[in-house]
Amino acid sequence: MSLKRTRRQFLDLAVRAPLFTAAPAILRLARGKPTDIRIDAVTFDYEAHRYRTPYKFGGVPTDRVTILNVRCTVRSRAGKVGQGLGSMPMGNVWSFPSKVLTYDQTLGAMKAVADRVRDLLAAYPEYGHPIDITWRLESSYLRAADEISRELQLSESVPKLCTLVVASPFDAALHDAFGKLHGLSSYRTYGPDFMTHDLGTYLDADFRGETLDRYVRATPTPRLPLYHSVGASDPIEDRDIDQRVGDGLPETLSEWIRYNGITNIKIKLDGNDLGWDIDRVLRINRVTAAAQAARGVTRWVYSLDFNERCPNVDYLLDFLRRVKAEDPAGFDRIQYIEQPTARNLKANPDNLMHEAAKIKPVVIDESLTDYETLMLSQKMGYSGAALKACKGQSQALILGAAGQRHKLFLCVQDLTCPGAALIHSAGLAAHIPTIVAIEANARQYVPAANKDWEERYPGIFKITNGTLDTSILTGPGLGTPQKWPVTVDSRGVY
Repeated sequence: MSLKRTRRQFLDLAVRAPLFTAAPAILRLARGKPTDIRIDAVTFDYEAHRYRTPYKFGGVPTDRVTILNVRCTVRSRAGKVGQGLGSMPMGNVWSFPSKVLTYDQTLGAMKAVADRVRDLLAAYPEYGHPIDITWRLESSYLRAADEISRELQLSESVPKLCTLVVASPFDAALHDAFGKLHGLSSYRTYGPDFMTHDLGTYLDADFRGETLDRYVRATPTPRLPLYHSVGASDPIEDRDIDQRVGDGLPETLSEWIRYNGITNIKIKLDGNDLGWDIDRVLRINRVTAAAQAARGVTRWVYSLDFNERCPNVDYLLDFLRRVKAEDPAGFDRIQYIEQPTARNLKANPDNLMHEAAKIKPVVIDESLTDYETLMLSQKMGYSGAALKACKGQSQALILGAAGQRHKLFLCVQDLTCPGAALIHSAGLAAHIPTIVAIEANARQYVPAANKDWEERYPGIFKITNGTLDTSILTGPGLGTPQKWPVTVDSRGVY
């Protein structure tokens, strides 16, 4: 069967697709707003880069990235036209991990999904707010991914998380275009003046009558601390380096601390080697303490990311007890823990986090693909959630509202986002009230992808005092420029 579809077939798919919420009829019958838009055109291309050094997480070193760049043209009911940009790394190692499929096979499947998402979005016939358009189309995107899995005869189906990552730059471009068309920051378009539906439509009856703008800042937090990532193979001290990269950028943790004024450090751990994990945290704290003392800094924090590799919660509890016993001061600096065990919560009902969450906030990351998994995670003892631009602007905002209402610890995590993807991610973090920091790993692993953005957005791409200057993200749309500052390779080759 061909991967191509006619416009009529895509249109039929989009219109027939049920929502993944409980209220499809409400969205289908609502009259809408004068501010609503429809899609005129959608195009995309790829940008590819090698990492300056590999980034190891989840037991796998990653040394390259393919970025999906999307342009979307929309039209208002009055005929006004707006254009938006969206961008996101494909992140197949993270979103489509596989022991049987190769890197090229998972990336190829994601590119096939991108083709189908573009056609479905371009064929969507109705006017609406960006959140409603994406909300209605998501089930069509997921069905298309299932079709592609069959057509490519993949031994493993494209996961839902993977489809969300592919769709996210299309969703971002839609939000960006909507804001630019109305001459407003997109974050000023989530109230009743622009949105037809309340949060009860997307979540459940507990949110009936509540509007999204209640949970979104109209103006960004001026500055956010940067979470610097220490990959599982990253050098901590000089003795860890066999041969220096020699490109002028820092190469050890202590060098990065001095270079960017880092105060927030994310530690990637193994999850299958308790001794190694404990030693890694203790050693990082020792080196960090010395570097901070030299700077006269007394406050810094850690997050710990096992990338779902802990075999069970007992491993995590044992780890926490031993770290606390061996280094109480370092233990106190742990701010939260990310996804310690398997991402499939339903398939692993014994991985209950109640005891661990009494010690430190435990957040879901890979598990979080919809409201259902957010609610299930709370029943299983998780006390927080990682929001990501790579899962879609629409989803991040809606689930961010749910997380605030349920008093969860919320954080915004990276997908090693460069360029427009980082601007998007930083804007998301700066507009959700309870977010206290943001990741920005591309400056470490793929700085070449940021080069053309640095002069235009120095506060985002040139880190000082360990923080990003998010106060600049007030322009129309998501804060991205009207045009890309760089010409990309539409073939997406290295």
